[in-house]
Parts: sequence; structure tokens; C-alpha cells
Amino acid sequence: MFKELDPILHSQLRLAVMSLLISVKEAEFTFIREKTNATAGNLSVQVQKLKDAGYIDVVKQFKDNYPQTTCKITEAGISAFEAYVKALQEYLKV
Repeated sequence: MFKELDPILHSQLRLAVMSLLISVKEAEFTFIREKTNATAGNLSVQVQKLKDAGYIDVVKQFKDNYPQTTCKITEAGISAFEAYVKALQEYLKV
């Protein structure tokens, strides 16, 4: 009857990150941190979990001698997010 919700996306912060990235496709770590009001340490851990799941790509580089981390949603991430939203909608229909 109910589809199991993806445990990777069921975390509030990870879901917030994915929601942001689904709309902008790509964002800097600092932008995500500001929008989610997360600490850098917590966000870093959650971004790594999303990366390990294959839902986002993370690019680390230097810009004007400062480290810059950019997160980009993958096709797998888009599919997982859409499936998660669809599963939630099924819960709401009952």
C-alpha cells in the first residue's frame, strides 16, 4: 500500500539540499549553508551522504585563492527526488 520512503532523502537537511538543487541544478556550498541555516560541519556530512548515494556531484576547487565547493544534482538524484515526492503524494491520498 505505502511505498517505503528513501532513507537518504528522508533526513530534513538532505531533503532541503535536494530541494534547493532541484530548482537551481548547481549551487555553492556557502549558498546552501545560508539557505538551510545548517552548520558547515553538519552540512558537509549530509552533502557527503548525498554524494555517496550518487544523488549529487561535488566539485572542490580554488577561486581567488579561496576554496570553493560546488554541488550539482545528478540524473539519479533527480529521479530519486521525483520518486520521493511521488511516494509522499501517495501517503497524502489515503
